Amino acid sequence: MITILCSGSRGDFQPYIALALELKKLGKDVRITGIRSFESFIRSYGIDFYPIQADFESLNVDKAMLKQAQGADNPLKMLLAFNKMKKYGIYMAQEFYSACEGSECIVYHPGVTMGYFAAEKLGIPAVLASPFPMHKTGEQTSVVMYGRMKSNRIINAFSYSMLQGMLWLASKDAVKGFWKEQFGAIPHQFGCPFERHTDRRHPAVISCSNFVFPRPSDWNSHIHQSGYWFVEEPTDYQPSEALTRFLQAGEKPVYIGFGSVFDMDEKDTMSTLVIEALAKSGRRGILCGMGELPHLPDHIFAVDSIPHSWLFEQVSAVCHHGGAGTTAAGFRAGAPSIIVPFANDQFAWAHRAHDLGVGAKPIPVKKLTADNLAEAIRFVHNDHVIASAKALATHMGTENGARDCAKVIVDCLERKA
Repeated sequence: MITILCSGSRGDFQPYIALALELKKLGKDVRITGIRSFESFIRSYGIDFYPIQADFESLNVDKAMLKQAQGADNPLKMLLAFNKMKKYGIYMAQEFYSACEGSECIVYHPGVTMGYFAAEKLGIPAVLASPFPMHKTGEQTSVVMYGRMKSNRIINAFSYSMLQGMLWLASKDAVKGFWKEQFGAIPHQFGCPFERHTDRRHPAVISCSNFVFPRPSDWNSHIHQSGYWFVEEPTDYQPSEALTRFLQAGEKPVYIGFGSVFDMDEKDTMSTLVIEALAKSGRRGILCGMGELPHLPDHIFAVDSIPHSWLFEQVSAVCHHGGAGTTAAGFRAGAPSIIVPFANDQFAWAHRAHDLGVGAKPIPVKKLTADNLAEAIRFVHNDHVIASAKALATHMGTENGARDCAKVIVDCLERKA
């Protein structure tokens, strides 16, 4: 059994679902471990699930603190947010360790470093599986600073130390506390494990396209990046009759949705702003995840949750918060991007889309207005941006990151002796 340890929101789990499905195709038993609220979602793909019973609700996590974490729009705020969140990991440590027992290999999200130390204790391979490039390199800036500071070797090195340090901060106290209680001492060679993935028994796999961020030449050969890990959604999705009529009634609309970071308390303000921007740009729109929106004009349609792999093929551009998974889905569909980053690595994806010529300049949510959103919508509908977006999608179509990285994991099992 290969056990994959995950953390984060629904969108954070999707790449790991893709990886698990590819491992199953290679004949491996696999399960995903995460908080219990994701169980039905994971099992809907035919993947076994080990639920962590402790979650934000059962731990009475301060909702204001969660909101602050989701709105951490600079590295200092990110660091403070990770520091506040770390105490809750202690309550999950026992369950994450128990999930590792009986496994032949542990694949872990960088926010769950318990995976590395549990694997070492159990004498089995550990695979670091990251949803973004995170290993030190002098060639590019990390996702916590990309677009914020000019790239040079000193800045780049510092930015990766900061990224790794924040991720380690989020889980190290949980590992340390559990280990002392369970085994009477801290783990052997206790410390940030990310740069220890330097051999076939400890490889690292990255979900990212080499056409978005090229694999750095100064990474060691056991860090593998060969494309995004895309979930192959069920092909039997059927849109409602109302949505079908809307799509057929005119030119392709603009998708606008801000995922799990969207605060429903801001629904009225945000929907009014978006409706005004669409009117000023002269475009039709599909608004996603903003709840009930009565009295919408005929050129705007509201939806709740629809597979991005289907919907993004139906639109002329995608406007979103810049989550890594949503950004990748937009790139894959060949749709120009308008990214309104709220926090964390979303700023990096926003800047990267613009740098690649497939998106508008980033519009931080705190600076979002109807006028600048309308301007961005007009910008991404020019021929050059449209052609660049389609070219990127074509290049990405030559990659299969989930399949290739699953093969790396199976290879590390075959060589574990």
